[in-house]
Amino acid sequence: MSGAPERPLDLRELFRVLAEYGVEYLVVGGVAAQVHGRRRTTKDLDVTPAPDPENFERLEAALVALDAHPVELGPSGPTPTAEQLRVAPIVPPLTTAHGELHILNEIPGATAFTEMRARALTTDLDGIAVHIVGVDDLIRMKQTTGRPSDLEDIQALTAVALREG
Repeated sequence: MSGAPERPLDLRELFRVLAEYGVEYLVVGGVAAQVHGRRRTTKDLDVTPAPDPENFERLEAALVALDAHPVELGPSGPTPTAEQLRVAPIVPPLTTAHGELHILNEIPGATAFTEMRARALTTDLDGIAVHIVGVDDLIRMKQTTGRPSDLEDIQALTAVALREG
């Protein structure tokens, strides 16, 4: 990892740029867990993009606007191309002008993007529609991954769902 200072996570700006370029995606990971009621901190935004070529072109343009570079290569690293974004199951973590961004094309436990999108929660952030993966999809992904932090998230998300149910 480079000696570049870590940029604080500015979700509003990340969402604004993605919306400006018309990128279709779902928020997954820690931010999704927070939206669904899990009290936890996260230092990055995890998204899964819609898997169509035009969307990857828009995502590439948004990443250029965000000055995105692989964390491990530092500021001199190239911004991923649409083709690289399309074929990589998991794009290496990216540092951007507004914090770290993780792009996940293949997530263990995930169903097809269109199915997850149909079940997603849509929220408005200062006029920007943000699509958050549904709680059941999020729990299934976290069960499949099974890391200790995922298991803690599942316990908290299940408790929230039971209280709201």
